[in-house]
Amino acid sequence: MLSFNRLVLNEWLKMSKKRSFFIPYAIIAVALVALAWAFNRWGGDMIGSAFEYTAIMSSTNGFGQFTAMLAVIFTAGLVASEHSLGTIKFLMIRGQSRGKVLASKYAAALLFTLSLFVWLMAVGIAAGAAFFGTAASAGSWQDLAVAGGSAFVYSVVYVTLGFMMGVLTRSTGAAMGVSMAAVVLGSLTIPKSFYKYVLFPNADLSVYSNGGHPPIEGMTLPFSIAVLAVYMVLFLGASFVTFKRRDIA
Repeated sequence: MLSFNRLVLNEWLKMSKKRSFFIPYAIIAVALVALAWAFNRWGGDMIGSAFEYTAIMSSTNGFGQFTAMLAVIFTAGLVASEHSLGTIKFLMIRGQSRGKVLASKYAAALLFTLSLFVWLMAVGIAAGAAFFGTAASAGSWQDLAVAGGSAFVYSVVYVTLGFMMGVLTRSTGAAMGVSMAAVVLGSLTIPKSFYKYVLFPNADLSVYSNGGHPPIEGMTLPFSIAVLAVYMVLFLGASFVTFKRRDIA
Protein backbone atom coordinates (compact mmCIF):
# COMPACT_ATOMS: atom_id res chain seq x y z
CA MET A 1 0.00 0.00 0.00
CA LEU A 2 2.87 2.38 0.81
CA SER A 3 4.42 1.89 -2.63
CA PHE A 4 1.05 2.52 -4.29
CA ASN A 5 0.55 5.72 -2.29
CA ARG A 6 3.98 6.88 -3.42
CA LEU A 7 3.02 6.19 -7.04
CA VAL A 8 -0.16 8.22 -6.63
CA LEU A 9 1.77 11.04 -4.98
CA ASN A 10 4.28 10.94 -7.82
CA GLU A 11 1.47 11.25 -10.38
CA TRP A 12 -0.03 14.16 -8.45
CA LEU A 13 3.31 15.95 -8.31
CA LYS A 14 3.78 15.48 -12.06
CA MET A 15 0.35 16.98 -12.68
CA SER A 16 0.91 19.90 -10.31
CA LYS A 17 4.15 20.85 -12.06
CA LYS A 18 2.34 21.50 -15.33
CA ARG A 19 1.74 25.14 -16.13
CA SER A 20 -1.88 24.39 -16.87
CA PHE A 21 -2.56 22.73 -13.50
CA PHE A 22 -4.15 25.73 -11.82
CA ILE A 23 -6.09 26.92 -14.87
CA PRO A 24 -9.22 24.79 -14.14
CA TYR A 25 -9.30 26.09 -10.55
CA ALA A 26 -8.94 29.67 -11.80
CA ILE A 27 -11.71 29.22 -14.37
CA ILE A 28 -14.06 27.84 -11.72
CA ALA A 29 -13.30 30.66 -9.27
CA VAL A 30 -13.69 33.47 -11.81
CA ALA A 31 -16.86 31.97 -13.29
CA LEU A 32 -18.59 31.39 -9.95
CA VAL A 33 -17.81 34.87 -8.64
CA ALA A 34 -18.90 36.48 -11.92
CA LEU A 35 -22.12 34.46 -12.05
CA ALA A 36 -22.93 35.24 -8.41
CA TRP A 37 -22.51 38.95 -9.17
CA ALA A 38 -24.70 38.65 -12.27
CA PHE A 39 -27.46 36.77 -10.43
CA ASN A 40 -27.35 39.27 -7.59
CA ARG A 41 -27.56 42.23 -9.97
CA TRP A 42 -30.17 40.98 -12.43
CA GLY A 43 -31.69 37.82 -10.93
CA GLY A 44 -33.90 39.46 -8.35
CA ASP A 45 -34.96 36.92 -5.72
CA MET A 46 -34.07 33.92 -7.90
CA ILE A 47 -31.43 32.75 -5.41
CA GLY A 48 -31.97 32.97 -1.66
CA SER A 49 -28.72 31.80 -0.07
CA ALA A 50 -25.14 30.69 -0.63
CA PHE A 51 -26.18 27.05 -0.31
CA GLU A 52 -28.90 27.37 -2.93
CA TYR A 53 -26.47 29.13 -5.28
CA THR A 54 -23.83 26.44 -4.81
CA ALA A 55 -26.35 23.65 -5.35
CA ILE A 56 -27.46 25.22 -8.63
CA MET A 57 -23.92 25.81 -9.83
CA SER A 58 -22.60 22.36 -8.90
CA SER A 59 -25.45 20.45 -10.56
CA THR A 60 -25.03 18.83 -13.97
CA ASN A 61 -27.52 21.37 -15.31
CA GLY A 62 -25.31 24.16 -14.04
CA PHE A 63 -21.55 24.56 -13.82
CA GLY A 64 -21.09 20.93 -12.78
CA GLN A 65 -21.17 19.75 -16.39
CA PHE A 66 -18.48 22.28 -17.34
CA THR A 67 -16.41 21.14 -14.36
CA ALA A 68 -16.69 17.59 -15.69
CA MET A 69 -15.32 18.82 -19.02
CA LEU A 70 -12.40 20.49 -17.25
CA ALA A 71 -11.62 17.25 -15.43
CA VAL A 72 -11.76 15.29 -18.70
CA ILE A 73 -9.52 17.76 -20.52
CA PHE A 74 -6.84 17.64 -17.84
CA THR A 75 -6.85 13.90 -17.14
CA ALA A 76 -7.46 12.44 -20.61
CA GLY A 77 -3.75 12.48 -21.45
CA LEU A 78 -2.33 11.00 -18.23
CA VAL A 79 -1.39 7.77 -20.02
CA ALA A 80 -1.28 8.98 -23.61
CA SER A 81 1.21 11.74 -22.85
CA GLU A 82 3.59 9.23 -21.25
CA HIS A 83 3.61 7.28 -24.52
CA SER A 84 4.08 10.35 -26.71
CA LEU A 85 6.97 11.62 -24.57
CA GLY A 86 8.51 8.17 -24.20
CA THR A 87 8.55 8.43 -20.41
CA ILE A 88 6.29 5.41 -19.95
CA LYS A 89 9.37 3.17 -20.19
CA PHE A 90 10.92 4.76 -17.12
CA LEU A 91 7.86 3.87 -15.04
CA MET A 92 8.23 0.22 -16.00
CA ILE A 93 11.81 -0.11 -14.77
CA ARG A 94 11.01 0.82 -11.15
CA GLY A 95 9.95 -2.68 -10.13
CA GLN A 96 6.23 -1.85 -10.01
CA SER A 97 3.65 -3.92 -11.86
CA ARG A 98 1.88 -2.43 -14.85
CA GLY A 99 -1.44 -2.80 -13.07
CA LYS A 100 -0.24 -0.80 -10.08
CA VAL A 101 1.23 1.93 -12.30
CA LEU A 102 -2.02 2.29 -14.24
CA ALA A 103 -4.11 2.18 -11.05
CA SER A 104 -2.02 5.00 -9.58
CA LYS A 105 -2.70 7.15 -12.64
CA TYR A 106 -6.42 6.46 -12.40
CA ALA A 107 -6.40 7.24 -8.67
CA ALA A 108 -4.64 10.55 -9.41
CA ALA A 109 -7.29 11.34 -12.04
CA LEU A 110 -10.05 10.70 -9.50
CA LEU A 111 -8.31 12.82 -6.87
CA PHE A 112 -7.98 15.69 -9.33
CA THR A 113 -11.66 15.40 -10.21
CA LEU A 114 -12.59 15.35 -6.53
CA SER A 115 -10.40 18.38 -5.84
CA LEU A 116 -12.19 20.34 -8.58
CA PHE A 117 -15.56 19.67 -6.97
CA VAL A 118 -14.33 20.48 -3.47
CA TRP A 119 -12.98 23.75 -4.89
CA LEU A 120 -16.28 24.35 -6.72
CA MET A 121 -18.20 23.91 -3.47
CA ALA A 122 -15.84 26.11 -1.46
CA VAL A 123 -15.81 28.96 -3.96
CA GLY A 124 -19.54 28.63 -4.55
CA ILE A 125 -20.35 28.96 -0.85
CA ALA A 126 -17.90 31.85 -0.41
CA ALA A 127 -19.20 33.76 -3.44
CA GLY A 128 -22.79 32.96 -2.53
CA ALA A 129 -22.29 34.16 1.04
CA ALA A 130 -20.87 37.44 -0.24
CA PHE A 131 -23.81 38.15 -2.55
CA PHE A 132 -26.79 36.23 -1.10
CA GLY A 133 -26.03 35.60 2.56
CA THR A 134 -25.83 32.31 4.45
CA ALA A 135 -29.45 31.81 5.52
CA ALA A 136 -30.26 28.17 4.82
CA SER A 137 -33.52 26.27 4.70
CA ALA A 138 -33.94 22.79 6.13
CA GLY A 139 -33.18 21.09 2.83
CA SER A 140 -30.31 23.30 1.70
CA TRP A 141 -27.53 20.99 2.81
CA GLN A 142 -29.31 17.97 1.38
CA ASP A 143 -29.85 19.70 -1.98
CA LEU A 144 -26.21 20.72 -2.01
CA ALA A 145 -25.02 17.18 -1.25
CA VAL A 146 -27.30 15.63 -3.90
CA ALA A 147 -26.30 18.14 -6.58
CA GLY A 148 -22.57 17.93 -5.84
CA GLY A 149 -22.53 14.16 -5.38
CA SER A 150 -24.48 13.51 -8.59
CA ALA A 151 -22.22 15.85 -10.57
CA PHE A 152 -19.12 14.16 -9.15
CA VAL A 153 -20.37 10.70 -10.16
CA TYR A 154 -21.23 12.12 -13.58
CA SER A 155 -17.68 13.45 -13.91
CA VAL A 156 -16.06 10.21 -12.75
CA VAL A 157 -17.93 8.27 -15.44
CA TYR A 158 -16.63 10.50 -18.25
CA VAL A 159 -13.15 10.79 -16.76
CA THR A 160 -13.02 6.98 -16.73
CA LEU A 161 -14.15 6.91 -20.36
CA GLY A 162 -11.40 9.38 -21.28
CA PHE A 163 -8.88 7.40 -19.27
CA MET A 164 -9.78 4.23 -21.20
CA MET A 165 -9.54 6.01 -24.56
CA GLY A 166 -6.12 7.36 -23.60
CA VAL A 167 -4.91 3.84 -22.87
CA LEU A 168 -6.44 2.30 -25.99
CA THR A 169 -5.43 4.98 -28.50
CA ARG A 170 -2.31 6.40 -26.82
CA SER A 171 -3.56 9.74 -28.15
CA THR A 172 -4.44 12.66 -25.89
CA GLY A 173 -6.47 14.28 -28.67
CA ALA A 174 -8.55 11.16 -29.31
CA ALA A 175 -9.17 10.56 -25.61
CA MET A 176 -10.20 14.16 -25.07
CA GLY A 177 -12.32 14.34 -28.21
CA VAL A 178 -14.27 11.15 -27.52
CA SER A 179 -14.89 12.09 -23.89
CA MET A 180 -15.99 15.64 -24.71
CA ALA A 181 -18.30 14.33 -27.41
CA ALA A 182 -19.74 11.87 -24.89
CA VAL A 183 -20.43 14.67 -22.41
CA VAL A 184 -22.27 16.64 -25.09
CA LEU A 185 -24.21 13.60 -26.32
CA GLY A 186 -25.12 12.82 -22.74
CA SER A 187 -27.27 15.96 -22.62
CA LEU A 188 -29.41 14.75 -25.53
CA THR A 189 -32.57 12.71 -25.13
CA ILE A 190 -33.42 9.90 -27.54
CA PRO A 191 -36.86 8.41 -26.76
CA LYS A 192 -36.11 4.78 -27.56
CA SER A 193 -36.54 1.85 -25.19
CA PHE A 194 -33.06 0.40 -25.76
CA TYR A 195 -31.48 3.77 -25.03
CA LYS A 196 -31.95 3.26 -21.29
CA TYR A 197 -29.10 0.75 -21.38
CA VAL A 198 -26.73 3.30 -22.92
CA LEU A 199 -24.24 5.20 -20.75
CA PHE A 200 -25.46 8.72 -21.41
CA PRO A 201 -28.99 8.82 -19.88
CA ASN A 202 -27.76 6.98 -16.78
CA ALA A 203 -24.76 9.20 -16.02
CA ASP A 204 -26.75 12.01 -14.42
CA LEU A 205 -28.18 10.62 -11.18
CA SER A 206 -29.59 14.00 -10.19
CA VAL A 207 -32.70 13.31 -12.30
CA TYR A 208 -33.91 11.06 -9.46
CA SER A 209 -33.68 13.73 -6.76
CA ASN A 210 -36.76 15.42 -5.31
CA GLY A 211 -39.12 12.99 -7.00
CA GLY A 212 -37.83 13.80 -10.47
CA HIS A 213 -38.84 11.73 -13.47
CA PRO A 214 -36.20 9.61 -15.26
CA PRO A 215 -35.46 10.47 -18.89
CA ILE A 216 -36.85 7.12 -20.10
CA GLU A 217 -39.73 5.09 -18.71
CA GLY A 218 -38.59 2.08 -16.70
CA MET A 219 -35.38 3.67 -15.40
CA THR A 220 -34.82 3.85 -11.64
CA LEU A 221 -31.93 4.94 -9.42
CA PRO A 222 -30.77 1.33 -8.71
CA PHE A 223 -31.07 0.58 -12.44
CA SER A 224 -28.86 3.55 -13.40
CA ILE A 225 -26.31 2.70 -10.71
CA ALA A 226 -26.14 -0.87 -12.00
CA VAL A 227 -25.73 0.28 -15.61
CA LEU A 228 -22.97 2.72 -14.60
CA ALA A 229 -21.21 -0.02 -12.62
CA VAL A 230 -21.20 -2.29 -15.68
CA TYR A 231 -19.78 0.45 -17.88
CA MET A 232 -17.12 1.34 -15.32
CA VAL A 233 -16.03 -2.29 -15.10
CA LEU A 234 -15.87 -2.49 -18.90
CA PHE A 235 -13.89 0.76 -19.20
CA LEU A 236 -11.38 -0.14 -16.51
CA GLY A 237 -11.16 -3.76 -17.66
CA ALA A 238 -10.34 -2.68 -21.22
CA SER A 239 -7.78 -0.18 -19.88
CA PHE A 240 -5.92 -2.62 -17.63
CA VAL A 241 -5.98 -5.54 -20.09
CA THR A 242 -4.67 -3.36 -22.92
CA PHE A 243 -2.02 -1.66 -20.79
CA LYS A 244 -0.71 -4.97 -19.43
CA ARG A 245 -0.50 -6.70 -22.81
CA ARG A 246 0.78 -3.86 -24.98
CA ASP A 247 4.44 -3.66 -25.92
CA ILE A 248 5.79 -0.35 -24.67
CA ALA A 249 9.46 -0.93 -25.44
